[in-house]
Amino acid sequence: MTDPFGHTRSVLSERYALITPPGLVRAPLPGWPGAACAVVISPAMGARFAQILVTLGPGAVGQGQRSREELFLYVRSGAVAIGVADQRATLTSGGYAYVPPGASFSVRAEGNREPAELLVFQRAYLPLAGIPAPEPVIGQEQDLLGAPFLGDEAALLKTLLPDTPAFDMAVNIFTFMPGATLPMVETHVMEHGLLMLNGQGIYRLASDWHPVQAGDVIWMAPFCPQWFVATGKTPARYIYYKDVNRDAL
Repeated sequence: MTDPFGHTRSVLSERYALITPPGLVRAPLPGWPGAACAVVISPAMGARFAQILVTLGPGAVGQGQRSREELFLYVRSGAVAIGVADQRATLTSGGYAYVPPGASFSVRAEGNREPAELLVFQRAYLPLAGIPAPEPVIGQEQDLLGAPFLGDEAALLKTLLPDTPAFDMAVNIFTFMPGATLPMVETHVMEHGLLMLNGQGIYRLASDWHPVQAGDVIWMAPFCPQWFVATGKTPARYIYYKDVNRDAL
């Protein structure tokens, strides 16, 4: 149904963006033949990375080898056959893969099942002197335990990538029980790209408060004040990217 009078919850500002599913426009992208791709965060809005929602239908594939760029792929739904360098795996919902710079990759929907929905983070890798680039990572988030965030059992954090100097990005999943919150209004140098996976809540972005729900995308620029509370009767979950382990200059 068309929103009356051009209504939308989507917002684009200098320090943050909220992108909601009804306004997404999908189009082909290089490296994703046959796939439907929606670029939801990119340098065109001021970000230093890209966040893409990808639908892999029958015959569609993602593939390539990018000398400077790294990718992180997360399976939102369906199943995919994925290869990164010499590693191969079948991933279901909750599966993820990190593609380091210079590594080849391929991903396609598994068998004749329904289309697979992917979340992709993409950025130019920043090498660190004396530290080799990371190796590929493939896993399922269901195999990881959530740790209480700053001791709060109602806010659990899963860390999907190793926290070592080789990695210049982190990708984590937060799960909040109804009523749980971030413990403070955070203001920091790290930039975020976020996708709501389940549930709903209220996100403070800069000086504004926005209702958010599953499917919503948020970009937070460096030093954008941010805070979240889970509302409703079911847990709220989101996956998010941030830049880490590099000089502030």
